[in-house]
Amino acid sequence: WPGCGCLGPGWPGWQGCGCLGPGWPGPVCLAGGSLLGKIGKNVHLSGGVGIGGVLEPVQAAPVIIEDNCFLGSRSIVVEGVRVGKEAVLGANVVLTMSTKIIDVTGTSPIETKGYVPERSVVIPGSYTKTFPAGDYQVPCALIIGKRKESTDLKTSLNDALRDNNVSV
Repeated sequence: WPGCGCLGPGWPGWQGCGCLGPGWPGPVCLAGGSLLGKIGKNVHLSGGVGIGGVLEPVQAAPVIIEDNCFLGSRSIVVEGVRVGKEAVLGANVVLTMSTKIIDVTGTSPIETKGYVPERSVVIPGSYTKTFPAGDYQVPCALIIGKRKESTDLKTSLNDALRDNNVSV
């Protein structure tokens, strides 16, 4: 994984990596360069973001967050999920390999698991599942649209801080 290994201030070579987020200048290979996960360039990780690797569970593939993504507060990505370039995960989105990712932008929903397409805007949602004890709401992720210029404007402060090497 070329360019991996930047983990934050105090680690050699962290400056100029291009990712803005608490302690994650990126690109980053989690766990000291092993294939537990990869975070691309210019990724924004908001407070409380959780990224898991192949140790959770052992058989999982590495988590991959591609370039220019925005992960909102308390979002969690584990078990080998891949987040495509420029995707936006809203606050509290939880993605595992068993989490349904439902694209609701068309006339009928399209369900997938394990991959968020490029430029997708994702929010937490739920669907009804029937169990022997009754019907209950189960968490899922909803693709509600594609990233657009107005989304980019909301994250442009990050670019300005990064371009001017301002620490926050």
